[in-house]
Amino acid sequence: MAIDTLELSNLDITREDEIAVVTLNRPAKRNALDAETIEQLIAFFGAAPRSGVGAIVLRANGEHFCAGLDLVEHFNEERTAADFMHVCLRWHEAFNKMEYSGVPVIAALNGAVVGGGLELASSAHIRVADASTYFALPEGQRGLFTGGGATIRVAGLVGKARMIDMMLTGRIYRGQEAVDVGLCQYLVDDSSFDKAMELARAAVQNPPLSNFAICSAISHIQNMSALDASYAEAVVAGIVNTQQASRGRLEAFANKTAARVKPVDD
Repeated sequence: MAIDTLELSNLDITREDEIAVVTLNRPAKRNALDAETIEQLIAFFGAAPRSGVGAIVLRANGEHFCAGLDLVEHFNEERTAADFMHVCLRWHEAFNKMEYSGVPVIAALNGAVVGGGLELASSAHIRVADASTYFALPEGQRGLFTGGGATIRVAGLVGKARMIDMMLTGRIYRGQEAVDVGLCQYLVDDSSFDKAMELARAAVQNPPLSNFAICSAISHIQNMSALDASYAEAVVAGIVNTQQASRGRLEAFANKTAARVKPVDD
């Protein structure tokens, strides 16, 4: 299904050439993730790789990127343990489609990136924070536990000990400290969206097969034993490094006409 035919009441979708911009659109709820929003994320990220999308920028409407699980919905639903297990599985479905689809996903963050909002952001391949952005996992203080992949992705970013500290004590990271511990790769003074679009425009210049490998194979390989990972990496490299789309780039390098890899201030 083409992304422009999807009915996405909680998401706004726009296009700039090959770049799709996905905007969380529940600002009155600080873009908290209810069950319907998760289903819409599944629908979009399931369709995007087959819709000619070369990169995706994920942003939010309002002062906050995402405050996490819609706790009001959760309280009102009076879910059983089995009910909530299935809710969590849908979250995993959405976030796995983001991480493993092979399309670069760049998150433009602002305000709260909290609880399930951090689980959502950690499923993106690149995270850009602005000066207002702060990261937290307040599940311990709410009497909750993460259910959308934080034990996999957030722990992978910051390490087990830091994640436990965040959950036990409510510790908040922001600014350069958030970059230093791995919660985001970029910190800007002005618009995180503008920076995210700049990165997306750079990414779509790569051959799609290279981006597919970067944005899917690395995550898969991280789940393997060292021996299996070595084999998988060799197979992926064999396919990607002999693609026809690389021939002109390799020829330019061989002829010394390719752009040099060097810091921009040199």
